[in-house]
Amino acid sequence: MTTTTMLGLGSMIASNLRMAMSYGEKLCADIPADKFGHMPMKGVNSALFNMGHLAIYPEFVLGMIDRKDLVQAVDPTWEALFKNGSPCLEQDGRYPEKQPIMERFKARYAAVADVLPSVSDDLFAKPNPMGGRMTEILPTIGAAVMFMCGSHLQMHLGQVSAWRRVIGLGSVM
Repeated sequence: MTTTTMLGLGSMIASNLRMAMSYGEKLCADIPADKFGHMPMKGVNSALFNMGHLAIYPEFVLGMIDRKDLVQAVDPTWEALFKNGSPCLEQDGRYPEKQPIMERFKARYAAVADVLPSVSDDLFAKPNPMGGRMTEILPTIGAAVMFMCGSHLQMHLGQVSAWRRVIGLGSVM
């Protein structure tokens, strides 16, 4: 995509989202599947937990941008394991394996990134329907989508980066 085609907010969010997706894939590529869910110490969320958490939120974003036609239901088990506030526990068989988590992460964020450039700036300017504190902090749909596709994603990818160091894998850069 050339800079001349990046006119709307959706295109700008999509380019940042694609960069974050690439970073997430790099962070996880060399993690052995049997270590993906390891918690090296209390309070350090595993890569599995962070990536599983991220993998359930593209559907929320698609709903916010009026693309419910693209939503793929999240398995209720995944929702319970990875939703905001769920505890991160050592992998003992309760969590999905690495491959389906990473496949969902890649495919669902790609679906969001593909459609974002077609979202009108008028839709992004509408009030955030989440309500409560999230609407106070992120007053528009655009602000909420930007958070979910940027800050939220990068925050959890930063946790994966720190987790890598704690378990001895080091940086990917």
